[in-house]
Amino acid sequence: MRAIYLPIAAVGLISLIVCGVNRAANLPPVKGAALPPTTLLTPEDPDEREYLGLSGSSPFSIPQIKAKVVVIEIFSLYCSKCQKIAPEVDKLYYLIESNPDLRNKIKLIGIGAGNSRYEVDVFKKTFHTPFPLFSDDDFAIHQALGEVRTPYFIVVKISQDGTHQVIHSELDSFEEAQVFLKLIVSASDLR
Repeated sequence: MRAIYLPIAAVGLISLIVCGVNRAANLPPVKGAALPPTTLLTPEDPDEREYLGLSGSSPFSIPQIKAKVVVIEIFSLYCSKCQKIAPEVDKLYYLIESNPDLRNKIKLIGIGAGNSRYEVDVFKKTFHTPFPLFSDDDFAIHQALGEVRTPYFIVVKISQDGTHQVIHSELDSFEEAQVFLKLIVSASDLR
């Protein structure tokens, strides 16, 4: 009888370990850590490529964006809170772009969790989003970032040598553009 329970217990323990390791690998980015490896398609729009400081058409990773700080919004076309804050996130973009001390240092991107290119384009047109939005229709990036709920904001500081670290990672942390901009500037030590 004991011989039957031992293999069952062993399988259960192995399953618990594997599931536990898998769950730990899918946690949201943590402040002070690097982003998990993610690849985005280079925008077709030349203005968006210029905004991000990208050339060519090869896929890129977020630390390749020519900026000292990148703000990533994980959103969904079907997220009512994402829709509600979209005008204020757009305002953040305009606050940064109108400030000569920040315009080339901070860049914004959005990643549409589970959204096709069509759905991302609908969001962009509906809410007049002025910064690049990327589709993640297969949830690959969403999974790499811990399957976070939306809207989720991650702020990454990029060093001159290309290394980077997360300086802000939080669900639903955006209410007012000016307040969020102060948080970014303070957390990144930009002056």
